[in-house]
Amino acid sequence: MELIVYLAGEIHTDWRTTFKQKAADMNLPLTFVGPMENHDRSDQIGEEILGTQPNNIIKDDTASQFNNLRTEILLNKADIVIAFFGEKYRQWNTAMDASTAIEKGTPLILIRPASLHHPLKELSNKADVTVDTIEQAVQGLAYVYAEQ
Repeated sequence: MELIVYLAGEIHTDWRTTFKQKAADMNLPLTFVGPMENHDRSDQIGEEILGTQPNNIIKDDTASQFNNLRTEILLNKADIVIAFFGEKYRQWNTAMDASTAIEKGTPLILIRPASLHHPLKELSNKADVTVDTIEQAVQGLAYVYAEQ
């Protein structure tokens, strides 16, 4: 059985590469999807498709429409969502993706360091599982496949 895993989280660090490598090391049958990781393309996609927009607000709005379309389609295909919250970046999109998973009834593993316990306490209590590290999240997925 292969699972489709939506990796929600900031796009500025290589946490996805680490997650995918740890899953590959455990031979887990997973297919990964997620947000557009090319930040410039994510910001420019509205103009890439619709042409130059009259101002930055409309430029952002058109980009968000296409990014939201992508997210909606891929979240609907996902068997599970992994939402990674790190220390450095504001992560409103991650919170939105995690909340969407909860609302859709898609299983959610939330990864957050202990230092973010307080600001994420409500979201954490709605997640199926909350862990502190990428390794723990991968181990949680491995447990799904455990026979004994």
